Amino acid sequence: MPKIDKIKKVLVIGSGPIVIGQAAEFDYSGTQACKALREEGIEVVLVNSNPATIMTDTKSADRVYIEPITLDFVKKIIRREKPDGILASLGGQTGLNMAIQLAEDGILDEMGIELLGTSLESIRKAEDRELFKKTMQEIGEKVPLSTIATDLDSAVKFAEEVGFPIIIRPAYTLGGTGGGIAHNMEEFKYICGKGLKLSLIHQVLLEQSVAGWKEIEYEVIRDGADNSIIICNMENFDPVGVHTGDSIVVAPCQTLSDVEAQMLRAASLKIIRALNIKGGCNIQYALNPNSFEYVVIEVNPRVSRSSALASKATGYPIARVAAKIAIGLNLDEIKNSVTHTTYACFEPSIDYVVTKVPRWPFDKFSNADRSLGTQMKATGEVMAIGRTFEESLLKAIDSLDIKMNYQLGLSLFDNKSVEELLDFIKTPSDERIFAISKALQKGVSPEEISNITKIDIFFIKKLEKIVKVAEEIKNAGIAWLDYDLYYKAKKTGFGDSYIANLINVPLDTILELRNKYPIRPVYKMVDTCAGEFEAVTPYYYSTYEETDEVVVSGKKKVIVIGSGPIRIGQGIEFDYCSVHSVKTLKEMGFEAIIINNNPETVSTDFDTSDKLYFEPLTKECVLDIIEKEKPLGVIVQFGGQTSINLAGTLAKEGVNILGTSVESIDIAEDRDRFLNLLEELGIPLPEGDTAFSYEEAKAIAQRIGYPVLVRPSYVLGGRAMEVVYNDETLKEYMQLAVGLATNHPVLIDKYIEGKEVEVDGICDGEDVLIPGIMEHIERAGVHSGDSISIYPPQTLDDETKNTIVDYTIRLAKALKIVGLFNIQFVIDRHSKVYVIEVNPRASRTVPVMSKVTGIPMVDVATKFIMGYKMRDLGYTPGLYKESEFVAVKAPVFSFSKLTTVDTFLGPEMKSTGEVMGIAKDYHIALYKALVASGIKIPSGGNVLLSIADRDKTECIEIAQALSDLGFNLVASEGTYTNLSGVGIEVDMVTDDEMIEMIKKDKISLVINTPTRGKIPERHGFILRRTAIEYNIPCITSLDTARSMISILEHMTSGEEIEIYSLDEYSK
Repeated sequence: MPKIDKIKKVLVIGSGPIVIGQAAEFDYSGTQACKALREEGIEVVLVNSNPATIMTDTKSADRVYIEPITLDFVKKIIRREKPDGILASLGGQTGLNMAIQLAEDGILDEMGIELLGTSLESIRKAEDRELFKKTMQEIGEKVPLSTIATDLDSAVKFAEEVGFPIIIRPAYTLGGTGGGIAHNMEEFKYICGKGLKLSLIHQVLLEQSVAGWKEIEYEVIRDGADNSIIICNMENFDPVGVHTGDSIVVAPCQTLSDVEAQMLRAASLKIIRALNIKGGCNIQYALNPNSFEYVVIEVNPRVSRSSALASKATGYPIARVAAKIAIGLNLDEIKNSVTHTTYACFEPSIDYVVTKVPRWPFDKFSNADRSLGTQMKATGEVMAIGRTFEESLLKAIDSLDIKMNYQLGLSLFDNKSVEELLDFIKTPSDERIFAISKALQKGVSPEEISNITKIDIFFIKKLEKIVKVAEEIKNAGIAWLDYDLYYKAKKTGFGDSYIANLINVPLDTILELRNKYPIRPVYKMVDTCAGEFEAVTPYYYSTYEETDEVVVSGKKKVIVIGSGPIRIGQGIEFDYCSVHSVKTLKEMGFEAIIINNNPETVSTDFDTSDKLYFEPLTKECVLDIIEKEKPLGVIVQFGGQTSINLAGTLAKEGVNILGTSVESIDIAEDRDRFLNLLEELGIPLPEGDTAFSYEEAKAIAQRIGYPVLVRPSYVLGGRAMEVVYNDETLKEYMQLAVGLATNHPVLIDKYIEGKEVEVDGICDGEDVLIPGIMEHIERAGVHSGDSISIYPPQTLDDETKNTIVDYTIRLAKALKIVGLFNIQFVIDRHSKVYVIEVNPRASRTVPVMSKVTGIPMVDVATKFIMGYKMRDLGYTPGLYKESEFVAVKAPVFSFSKLTTVDTFLGPEMKSTGEVMGIAKDYHIALYKALVASGIKIPSGGNVLLSIADRDKTECIEIAQALSDLGFNLVASEGTYTNLSGVGIEVDMVTDDEMIEMIKKDKISLVINTPTRGKIPERHGFILRRTAIEYNIPCITSLDTARSMISILEHMTSGEEIEIYSLDEYSK
């Protein structure tokens, strides 16, 4: 059936900001879908509140709305754009839930708009637990013994009948939010209570746990003519019980017999037909390892995290095909974009092993609970390809970029006894794989480990093989590391840094072995059909074999180094920059090559660059590719801190680093050199010094006076940064910090309480263009990635702006910057401007600034890097004219997933994503940003105030304003005494009463500023966590509270809120 004729205009719903459980994979599938629809001549309108992604660029769709994805705003867009159809199955859970709300609202019927792709009925059949169970029973597929509960009493009754463990899953939520495994009644009541509250329809599914069975996933596609194909099957390394997003996943399945594979394949086709799904779908099974018994755990009737992985693993563009099926095309009518000759109605076959390893945020949250269960905790993931499981696993661990290769992972467990190790591996955690390897090293049998962990013995034996090769290398030492052993290690997947660690020599010694032995990697192509048809998409992985499939062209080439997995402090923004840079290089006639290892992003899509290498971003792998391709040079400034950290290493090997020189990068990052530069230029920065020990630190602190800001040098996203108020906390901090970086000193600066401002600039080595200045709402001390920022600034006078511009231009020229840079300033009470830091690379705010000012910052920077000058491109140096629109960028957090993390904001970054609000009036832009970030702005009710002593006077005006707006105030004892003393009407509550009021939903807003330190046992911590668990807005900075009040004061007039498409302000 050809495409549906009456559909000329489609609204695509994006997935919103990045949170744990819904990362860049939907951004990648959404971008691909928009492209696919436009190929068919359809006008595409997109709504997505996330400004950091390629998807919300002017080129991605005909009309882009960066507006909150809420019913009110989406309805406004629908009324304005009048689309013929809506495509929601590519926007993750956000998109699906929105489609359901729109359908229930009646606007779709009223305006005659079709829901394209998978129908509402099918979505309900898969998402509503009761209907799903019924459908499965009708076709004779087994599901775990389960029941649906809508209140606590009926839940408890089921638990008493079946016994524990029981898995709890709320309906219509994301990444297992609110779910969990309960092992006893107390846990059960707590998880159920929370789950009922978080579910869109107040419904939880309780099911008997099949924990310990194998978890297998099938990725399936079906079209309107009932053609169904399996894209690939995947196996989780961990058994059922660990969320698939937190599990190591291997494709294709490694341990299934042919009978089992065929049985699950037949079931998958039966299920997708029974649910009548049109497009992509992901089916998860639990398979009993000792019999042929299996149950269907769940079906995602949409493109999911696993689809992005399956797409990258097989080269089959699932999202593109799903989008075309949605507008009526069938599989045998859609061209396969990898071969250009065959059609999409074929099942990919692959002759390699793909391993995905999650990237967890535990390095940021050292006191978070590291155990893994049914609720997802990873922020991103990496993927690696090899010819064997061992090779792809070791390459993936090298890709994680956590200063940790396999060897270091093992050394964590050096002094544990066998008993302690066996105890540790009982619970799944991010470090379990290392503990298992250590146990194998100490002689525990694979059978015993498999019995304890329920991980298939096949995988344990593979780990044993890695451990054995490692022992061989260790015993040989550098003297006996001969050709055979070195080749064996490389073939197994050992990185040179791992080998160097094992025999205790510097990495360079091992790299020199390569000149001694003729061992080089070869590159294989990912071609989806195991070589049956000629593939035209150059997409490679390295391995140690005979034939090399890379064709090196004679063109001028440039390599762009990507940013690796998504993590806190380095998100999708850098992928945005990499993709833009590659597009510009291609337009300029260069062959653009990307090296990256993140399967969820647009940069690793098969048709973004001229060539893609799916490899770890390590010195060894990058040098191998450079040696192979011999590019003009390498661009490192678009891949965040990951690629900047490679710059020095590569330059030493004689690689040409394009753009800002390595020398300049070092001046900006090295504390002492940077100080000298500022002194020469006469630019002030907060007083400070560097210390290697507590004694030195104490002396500095006493000289400059508390409070001080302490942090290790060379970090990303303010890791381990803290404001310290006294000697005792300083001592505690120094003991911890020395553990983080032994050879790097700790920086200690005077903490200036003032307004923080940041500038992104572009420089061609001589002239500087400043697209705009951004001002933060939260004062200095809250990480710039966590504060709400505003462009153009609302409170700076011209004199301050001129000083900022002057400092920016002089610094960029002195550092001879070529390309992008970012400078952060702080302005104290007397309007004196200080420089806090300079980042000689693209920063987190580049996408937002590009979209709001209309300056394609990355394109301009790339042209400067390749030798263009400012005047060639027609820009005038200096500060660009301010827009008449106001843009507000607000952070989005994933606290509900990390249950032991404190939620107060400090210099350590905690947000996972961001949203943007845009309007001509500042208050409306702020309102949109807060709504988009998921904060419920209360219009009445009780406000709970619990304020630290240092903020007591400041909180009086806030309390008064809330009281004037008609809120009832309740306060903790100290705050009560303070407020009632000045005549504000307020009720006092004890600590226990507060928590009870939150649990009973009697509080609509909590304002709590923390006393000090990171010790989470305090009452304040419990208060903040309880508010998060019960979904009540909790504000930890008085500046944020003040901005929320200003919205409430302005919103009472009841004016109509306008929506704007990107082309209206990005000119």
